[in-house]
Amino acid sequence: MNPPSDDALYESRLSSLPLRYRGKVRDLYQVDDRHMLVIASDRLSAFDVILPTPIPGKGKILTAISNFWFGQTRHIIANHLTERRAEDVVSAAERPQVEGRAVVVRALKPLPVECIARGYLIGSGWKDYQASGSLCGIALPKGLRQADRLPEPIFTPSTKAAVGDHDENVAFDAVVAAVGPALAEQVRRKTLELYRFAAAHALARGIIIADTKFEFGTDEHGELVLIDEALTPDSSRFWPADTYAPGSSPPSYDKQFVRDYLETLSWDKKSPGPAIPAEVCSRTLAKYREALERLTAP
Repeated sequence: MNPPSDDALYESRLSSLPLRYRGKVRDLYQVDDRHMLVIASDRLSAFDVILPTPIPGKGKILTAISNFWFGQTRHIIANHLTERRAEDVVSAAERPQVEGRAVVVRALKPLPVECIARGYLIGSGWKDYQASGSLCGIALPKGLRQADRLPEPIFTPSTKAAVGDHDENVAFDAVVAAVGPALAEQVRRKTLELYRFAAAHALARGIIIADTKFEFGTDEHGELVLIDEALTPDSSRFWPADTYAPGSSPPSYDKQFVRDYLETLSWDKKSPGPAIPAEVCSRTLAKYREALERLTAP
């Protein structure tokens, strides 16, 4: 069976607005000179590759989780959301494509770095630590185990790779070189402040946020703004607190089911990605739903 064409991976087909960018999960359309429409698709990426099997309903869950966090973190930093409804900026025929999965946002200048906060040693951080005893130039204590909680959360930026390429962890100096010392320090501070706030909120509801990725932009006044998504299962590792135990990769509320399945294959982690079995998709979606319900609980 031939792999799907690139076009087959993208379900949004708006003709009423010009398409500006397709990411791994989100599509951006131009509304006017100052606003964009962001659609969260049902696409799934793993190891920075868009997989041919969508997760039906995933985009709506991601949008609901992000919107919840944007509302919860306004006291920490402004975000890109506006009060305009997505349904009001597209044609009537296209409203089903955006309902529940799209937001109208301010058009901002994105920073060229991924801003990652880590509270636990897992994923690429665990691999870097095994190799060097440090992570993004930050020396860590000796003897840490996989999934151990770090003495304190750390800021571990990475490059912002193009679709199909792999992000790479970098030292803080690379952020300084990219955006300047003052903005780099603000980005680090806000990343950790957001993480600490969200981690406390989630832990009270039975979820450990092991790590998470933020993206920031600047407005016309140079003010820092939180953009893209916030603290979703796509951008974070969520673990059930009641079964957490260091020493191995914990079960999760995110796409770890998919990652674990892919690790059993002889796949080189390059496009095209392999199809995902229905059972893996359904288990992944169930975890996304559970994460939404737990995080938004009173």
